[in-house]
Amino acid sequence: MLDPSLAAQLRAIVGDAHFRDDQEALIAHSYDGTPMLQALPDAVIYPANTEQVSAIMKALSAYKVPLVSRGSGSNLCGGTVPIQGGVVMVMHRMNRILELDLENLTATVQPGIITADFIQHIESLGLFYPPDPSSMRISTIGGNIAECSGGLRGLKYGTTKDYVIGLEAVLASGEIIRTGGKLMKDVAGYDLTKLLVGSEGTLAIITEATLKLIPPPKSKMTMLAMYRDLYGAARTVSAIIESKIIPATLEFMDNPTIRVVDDFAKLGLPLDMEAILLIEQDGDPETVTRDIEQIRQICMREQADSIQVAATREEAERLLTARRSAFTALARLRPTTILEDATVPRSKIADMVRRINDISAKYNVTIATFGHAGDGNLHPTATTDARDAEEIHRVEQAFEEIFAAALELGGTITGEHGVGMVKAPFLEWKIGASGVSLMKGIKQVFDPDNLLNPGKVFAKESRKRVVIHHD
Repeated sequence: MLDPSLAAQLRAIVGDAHFRDDQEALIAHSYDGTPMLQALPDAVIYPANTEQVSAIMKALSAYKVPLVSRGSGSNLCGGTVPIQGGVVMVMHRMNRILELDLENLTATVQPGIITADFIQHIESLGLFYPPDPSSMRISTIGGNIAECSGGLRGLKYGTTKDYVIGLEAVLASGEIIRTGGKLMKDVAGYDLTKLLVGSEGTLAIITEATLKLIPPPKSKMTMLAMYRDLYGAARTVSAIIESKIIPATLEFMDNPTIRVVDDFAKLGLPLDMEAILLIEQDGDPETVTRDIEQIRQICMREQADSIQVAATREEAERLLTARRSAFTALARLRPTTILEDATVPRSKIADMVRRINDISAKYNVTIATFGHAGDGNLHPTATTDARDAEEIHRVEQAFEEIFAAALELGGTITGEHGVGMVKAPFLEWKIGASGVSLMKGIKQVFDPDNLLNPGKVFAKESRKRVVIHHD
């Protein structure tokens, strides 16, 4: 429990209605979207503005009490589980669009705004904010910034970091800082904006963000390409990029995913295909038509079994459903669904899927794979049961080998989910001991008392290491 005098200070800052330490609130904020991770905080607080966030941090700093800031808690790396207790700060009251600057094509927002609500409002004004994480109907802009979220449009348009050009943030001391601004160019010192994007709440608390907007594409076309040969699908991905075409969306599903998705969504997908590519292009109508035709020819050249090009936007949405429903469909199979993200160079996608399948068979666990083929970001997804400790141990062993395989193929342990708790034991595999030491030094400068989201990114205990052979 919190010191009573600290609890009284926090209540005074936000008001009694926005400070809770009852069991119901503590349990509701003891977990996030990551399976099998839970820890009770000591209190939950809901600030209304930057000044309150600053005052909260000054109080917590004086008592050396840790804080976890969160939005909807939809992340998949245990990033908002309060494993050292303390206070969970929920940002949902700070959910406004503060400014829309049409001259500079920027929006300044608070972190608690729901991503899909923001995108819908921006599109109603004839503008475009491309980052589109799958969780966007519940995730917040602040959470997207903390995790540097990606999405289906990441190949062509980039991820969250490419659209955050300025931030207001509160340090562990309660000091308020501003980085960047409405500038397309700014090299005055270190780029603190980009440093904070993807820092998982460990360096500062984002209280305001200035986001870059762009004009929307004028047209779109969508297609599905189906393959009996996994390597044919992988070759298609490389050939499309090599032909200097960058699709807006280039997604992948393997055979286990195809079967589950079709059973769920009743799309009439062929169940004997080894892989399906979902491809969408946008832009000027003439360019889109030309690109889709060229992509169709590439698919045929790489032995696609069949190709469907949507004739209407309604049909396009039906095709997109095949990819969007993958996680939901898989989650129906077993009580526990563990969705991971291992990323490899796009030329290694087929090799990585084969490795995942071999590892799955080795440990006798069910793992289906789908993901963002265009940028090599795959989502091996295990369906299991948290009540079966022996099976969960095999799943953990399988994912450990999957991460090692991704590194062997020149990839990384996470492309968009973040490190959090889940990937912390493997961070050194990717960046080495010197890299971890440097990151810890940055953390020490920003947060010398380790109050902001402690226990994340850096593992306290080393896991059994494996030998990584890099290409």
